[in-house]
Amino acid sequence: MKKTVIMFAALTMILSGCSNKKENKKTLETQENVKVQTLEKSVITRDVEYSTTLQGYETQNVSPSVQGTIEHIYVEPGARVQQGQLLVRMDQTQLNTQKLALSNLGVELGRVETLYKSGNITQQVYDQTQTQYSQLQEEVDFLQKNTFVKAPFPGVIATKNFEDGELYSPQLPVLVLTQLSKLKAYVNIPESYFPKVKKGMGLDILCDIYKNEIFNGKIEEVFPTIDPQTHTFQAKLVIPNASEKLRPGMFVRTTLSLGKIEAVIVPYQAVLKQQGSNDRYVFVASDSVAKRISVRLGQRFDDQIEILSDSIREGDKLVIMGQARLVDGVKLNVEK
Repeated sequence: MKKTVIMFAALTMILSGCSNKKENKKTLETQENVKVQTLEKSVITRDVEYSTTLQGYETQNVSPSVQGTIEHIYVEPGARVQQGQLLVRMDQTQLNTQKLALSNLGVELGRVETLYKSGNITQQVYDQTQTQYSQLQEEVDFLQKNTFVKAPFPGVIATKNFEDGELYSPQLPVLVLTQLSKLKAYVNIPESYFPKVKKGMGLDILCDIYKNEIFNGKIEEVFPTIDPQTHTFQAKLVIPNASEKLRPGMFVRTTLSLGKIEAVIVPYQAVLKQQGSNDRYVFVASDSVAKRISVRLGQRFDDQIEILSDSIREGDKLVIMGQARLVDGVKLNVEK
């Protein structure tokens, strides 16, 4: 009985193997009906849209380099200030002490200079006293700048973090000053466009808050290196904003016009997406066999899309119908 069971199991495996071989052979012999389109290059206007967030062209934390009590803050958030305007007055004790020391050392320097000219002291003594005076003058200048803190450029007070009489610590700036009359933004551009993006190129800035209104901008700087992780490079945009309609933090869109180029344009539905990822691919008919090719998407034109791939050639037969059923290597019946 046991021998019979073993023989039956072996026979079942043999029959099953034969069946699988027949099914695999049948699969390999299956032909999928498809329609194809011969690929050819078209001349397109290269317009690439990017989204970004505006920033004040200059933004600076008003942070004195001396710690101590804040005697008085002269401005509130939203206040417009001019370059050189006094913003913050810190405790003056340290400054006044050093001013007094500088005054006394000045008197001493005058006395030493007189003695030096009369030949009663050496050059070394005179030089040492003069060096001490210069160093103390620099310290007084530093304390003066950081006790009476002034605006480095015209702008608007965006943030105020302290009140009069509070003890200042450098973890937070006393104020944040930002510029509104001129704004900046940064965009990351694919490396393939690097030769075409130039400093000084004009562009349009669109903001959804202001429907149908176009703001002017230009590329102020093209950064010279490519990010090896994202294969993009960065460009700095500058946007004049005399009307001050645009504000730092606003979300805007811009389009770079990179001129006319030759590109491969295909029906959008011909491009398939790998399930569970953002990878895109197409099928081409090569000697009546499906060949899968990975592609990157470029510019879209209604129901057409630009595809980019080193493996795509002009004259290739792109599958435009029946591609969803295909796997790499399956035989094709190309319908006329």
